Amino acid sequence: MRNVIVTGASRGLGLAISRALGAEGYQVIAIARSETAPLRAAIESAAESATGRVHFRACDLARTAELGRFVGALRKEFGPVYGLVNNAGIGTPGILSLMPDEQVEALVRLNTISPVLMTKYVLRSMMVAGHGRIINMASIAATTGYSGLAAYSATKAALLGFTRSLAREVGPLNITVNAIAPGFIDTEMTHTLDAEQRAQIARRSALERLAGADDVAGAVLYLLSDSARNITGTAITVDAGNSA
Repeated sequence: MRNVIVTGASRGLGLAISRALGAEGYQVIAIARSETAPLRAAIESAAESATGRVHFRACDLARTAELGRFVGALRKEFGPVYGLVNNAGIGTPGILSLMPDEQVEALVRLNTISPVLMTKYVLRSMMVAGHGRIINMASIAATTGYSGLAAYSATKAALLGFTRSLAREVGPLNITVNAIAPGFIDTEMTHTLDAEQRAQIARRSALERLAGADDVAGAVLYLLSDSARNITGTAITVDAGNSA
């Protein structure tokens, strides 16, 4: 059973990804600061099935100095890591000139520094095994301008550059590195928008709807599969054509 680490797995995209991977026979190591009821339900559902497994391990990814030891402990407990889905992140909006410095730093730390360091430590296991899959969760905000998301967009654009360069670096070791760029996804984050805002997003999308968390999970499944063995250094956009 292949081990896949999913960060930010307690809700939203991370939870949907963990559920999908468990159903497809992967052993998921779901990382979050705390376990939620939906994540517990996913763990129990996977345990009752004859396919994969979902395990929860607590970690505050913003405490970057601890990530090396944390990944080492996971490697010792579960064995070689086949895949890493760097999904954890925060989407704090704000006009840049008015944002507190500590808020900007928190965005950069969790959205950029943390996934880079997680990848650094997980890569060591993949290099020994001679294969692996890294998937970074970017955003259409990395390439499309949105007022009030300058700091957030910068962190996601950094992940795209990281993805392309690392793909070159580890490609000869049979390790692929890709990104997924979701748009406005039908999750708790977009439920803070009112009905008219959601309808407006749907109207300006080519498919006239919002993509769902399961659509993003499907893209993750594909990139982890053997069918994607020759896909690396690219980003898959999942936004129902919002940025088309």
